[in-house]
Amino acid sequence: MPRIHPALADVTASDQALRRFLHGLPGVDPVGLEARAAALGTRSIKTTAKAYAIDLAISMIDLTTLEGADTPGKVRALAAKAVHPDPTDRGTPATAAVCVYPDMVATAKSALNGADVKVASVATAFPAGRAALEVKLADTRDAVAAGADEIDMVIDRGAFLSGRYLKVFEEIVAVKEASGPARLKVIFETGELSTYDNIRRASWLGMLAGADFIKTSTGKVAVNATPANTLLMLEAVRDFREQTGVQIGVKPAGGIRTTKDAVKFLVLVNETAGPDWLDPHWFRFGASSLLNDLLMQRQKLATGRYSGPDYVTVD
Repeated sequence: MPRIHPALADVTASDQALRRFLHGLPGVDPVGLEARAAALGTRSIKTTAKAYAIDLAISMIDLTTLEGADTPGKVRALAAKAVHPDPTDRGTPATAAVCVYPDMVATAKSALNGADVKVASVATAFPAGRAALEVKLADTRDAVAAGADEIDMVIDRGAFLSGRYLKVFEEIVAVKEASGPARLKVIFETGELSTYDNIRRASWLGMLAGADFIKTSTGKVAVNATPANTLLMLEAVRDFREQTGVQIGVKPAGGIRTTKDAVKFLVLVNETAGPDWLDPHWFRFGASSLLNDLLMQRQKLATGRYSGPDYVTVD
């Protein structure tokens, strides 16, 4: 069973109790939330802090390829880039993980060859999540058996949006159990949840069910990670730790492409959840093209000029 604080144990006892709890959470003021996210996004940081922020952001990336055209060669190249993002500067930190489909986990694990980079695998009929629970659990177990260190699951948005919260809760609990030692990231697909209130409810639902991370998006829909929805999820993990003593990670994914974007998100983390979350164990970026921009900005800080177009690999 998930690690639920005794004070919250009763809220998952029935569908009615869970609904009462989730709908009893404070309502979100959309205007206030977006204004706070925008204000934090205007904060400037000094050059020395920028160098630190760039390296921290690199170390927080789940370097991702989730395409139907993925090949073993592409995954091996991605793994090599994750370990040594800049082959000309071995002082560049490795990324946190590579994120692939379950059938590519073994290839990624072999290519990493013991490096300190995790293998994350999407599962549970990603990205739509439209499959029977048995299929989702088999998907998860296959990924873990192949060597996945982390599982990125998707919730059943149809069940959530129709108010069947206990079904969503029980599915997350089952996937958590099937994940064994792997850390579980629970994807809400915030762009499909319609309201900020729903994002807050989904955050608490995921955390109550045993998520190790809550994640915004699959990157496969029109609206993915935004400063506002990430800020809301950061507030949720902060409040959850205050109530339970359990710390949960946050992963915005999709649409974060520039160093400027990444720095804005790091400011959100620091000012909302606090510095305890400024660590790859507790905060990740789900991204593919972000790494290249971070590497170019890193070289500019070091040399005073941007690199040529062939300095970074093209994903």
